[in-house]
Amino acid sequence: MKQGIHPDSYREVAVRDMSNDEIFITRSTVQTRETIDIDGVTYPLLKVEISSSSHPFYTGKSTLVDTAGRVDKFRNRYGDRKKK
Repeated sequence: MKQGIHPDSYREVAVRDMSNDEIFITRSTVQTRETIDIDGVTYPLLKVEISSSSHPFYTGKSTLVDTAGRVDKFRNRYGDRKKK
């Protein structure tokens, strides 16, 4: 790795998966406005819609997580191209 190109401001951050409310701690440089207390320690809180705990590839479930009907809009607009 090149020296001097990576940030020095890594800190522990709580990441909350909003689809299943699972929380895990990781190190990141992300700037957040919210915080959360876990076991008496205050962590910056990063909210994500999907993570490894809810993603179909990691869970083995083949369901689509759709927020705001994006998948339906795509299917209505483009349909099934193989039928033509």
